[in-house]
Amino acid sequence: MKGMDHPLDRLGDAALIAATRTDPEAFAALYRRYERPVLAYFVRRVRSADLAADLTAETFAGALASLRRDAGPGGDPAAWLFGIARIKLVELHRRGYSEDAARRLLAMDPVDLDDGQLDAIDQLAQDDAVEELVSALPAPQREAVVARILDDRDYGAIAADLDVSEATVRQRVSRGLAALRIRIEGTR
Repeated sequence: MKGMDHPLDRLGDAALIAATRTDPEAFAALYRRYERPVLAYFVRRVRSADLAADLTAETFAGALASLRRDAGPGGDPAAWLFGIARIKLVELHRRGYSEDAARRLLAMDPVDLDDGQLDAIDQLAQDDAVEELVSALPAPQREAVVARILDDRDYGAIAADLDVSEATVRQRVSRGLAALRIRIEGTR
């Protein structure tokens, strides 16, 4: 991704979410901001560029459908988006294939990737940049983010393992994701 290409790219996540109700370009800015992290999330879990791309498209289609129903995030927009991604992954494991109902509902075309795009997605699986960013977090945040986002563990189980409250784990994940977003934006 390149630097800020659109004035909306300067807005924070919550402002982008709010702006999607009146400006479709706001959702495009949110997509630009989170496409690569969501794609990397899936590529590390499914090890298939095609499937990761499909799941990423489904995640954003689900997010857009949710916003159109006025059921946006109640808290951190990044956590909300990755929550949708986690649900898509769970659905995949239950069914054994990617569901494209949300994409069809929104009349979005299927994702069609060429070899270069597939190679770029596969590269995400070897991309150490995310691991470097996560490793730079303070230990409590790093443990919580890795357990919740990368290992896809339940907040309650993480809290029990770390011997802290579930609210503390949620706070650590939220703060860790916010710090990662700031660092990612600083590298663009």
